[in-house]
Amino acid sequence: MTDSQDPRPADSGTADTDPPDTEPADPDAEGDAEAVPEGPPVELLTAPAEGVPPVTADPAALAEVVAALSAGTGPVAVDAERASGYRYGQRAYLVQLRRHGAGSFLIDPVALPDLSSVNDALAGTEWVLHAATQDIPCLAEVGLRPDTLFDTELGARLAGRPKVGLGAVLEHYLGVGLAKEHSAVDWSTRPLPEPWLLYAALDVELLVELRDAVAADLEAQGKSEWAAQEFAAEVEFTGHAPRQDPWRRTSGMHKVRNRRIAAHVRALWDARDLIAQQRDVAPGRVLPDATLIDLAVRQPRTPAALVSERTVESGRSRQRRAHQGLSRYQRQWLEAISVAAELPEAELPEMARRSDAPPPARAWADRDPVAAARLARARTAMTELSERVRVPVENLLTPEALRRVLWTPPEGGDAEAVDAALAVQGARQWQRELVTPLVVEALREVPDEG
Repeated sequence: MTDSQDPRPADSGTADTDPPDTEPADPDAEGDAEAVPEGPPVELLTAPAEGVPPVTADPAALAEVVAALSAGTGPVAVDAERASGYRYGQRAYLVQLRRHGAGSFLIDPVALPDLSSVNDALAGTEWVLHAATQDIPCLAEVGLRPDTLFDTELGARLAGRPKVGLGAVLEHYLGVGLAKEHSAVDWSTRPLPEPWLLYAALDVELLVELRDAVAADLEAQGKSEWAAQEFAAEVEFTGHAPRQDPWRRTSGMHKVRNRRIAAHVRALWDARDLIAQQRDVAPGRVLPDATLIDLAVRQPRTPAALVSERTVESGRSRQRRAHQGLSRYQRQWLEAISVAAELPEAELPEMARRSDAPPPARAWADRDPVAAARLARARTAMTELSERVRVPVENLLTPEALRRVLWTPPEGGDAEAVDAALAVQGARQWQRELVTPLVVEALREVPDEG
């Protein structure tokens, strides 16, 4: 497994850098759609048992935290709050920890950007996180890196739970509800309001107890070793590799019909990204995606044309943001449009990025009917396997890994060759043991019925 591979299934949808009209979603709440409770009403967790701890924001207080954590026992619950949708990047703006015998702690990594002393105090200790790969990179930036971990979100996936957000998993395993009303706030705010700190402390309040319940479920299902391999892979995770041509993921790219418009999207995206970095704000707060695409299509050449056109944004907050962004950065937008307009044909971007990845699955039937048949057989077998072992298909094997092996089969196509090919794609041993026979079978040519 390479450092850039995320053992959790990646989002296959198109990224939208625009923040929502209200507030961005909380990754901890992912999958927690509103639903009628399955059983009796759950107990709502409203406050930490020991109260909300003060925010640790100076070296002396941090030394006390380090001493307390060193004296604690057992695993340590760890969480981090970011300001996704508000700030540029994914840095941590609050770190929460809880350990038996030590208590809970809230640490301000803005005031204390080096938390390596905390890391040293926890050397060899198992960390308990929920959706670990979302927090590992920002924790590493402040000197925190686990030696071993247990991911309650990934564990719940492997255990077959249909909803794996923190609230849903707590309800299922511990019969406790968790309020998420402050999940999408701007955690870069200082000082942090008391209700937000309460919410943050609750995120780690029962995480170790949840770990034990999920571990027991995995053990009962014979999946403990599967989880151990997944968690070991997460320890090695260092973040996603930078995207090639990230401007191509601008929401609304389906409106781009030719290479010249694509060049305008690229130039405007680059201008917006530079402004966002300089201001330390999310790019969508500089200019929403829909407005960026509108500029690329219309290509206005004067300040009046830039700001006088009716915005395509829906929602008052986005309309206001679009008008402010157009007015405040007129020069940058017009310069980007001018540069893109003057590019020679040879320097215009291709409509589709050149890649060694297989084509989209929908194109296989036209490009290679035999490969399309292989993919269809494999998908059917994977769905059946998923239902049998109660593990989501994407956790059995990433869709990209399956497509790569089926589009360009390993020489020989036997079990040994397929196992090696899947290993190159980052599949863990438990995944290969389950999936390799299905892939080998899918690679077998279907006899011509004629």
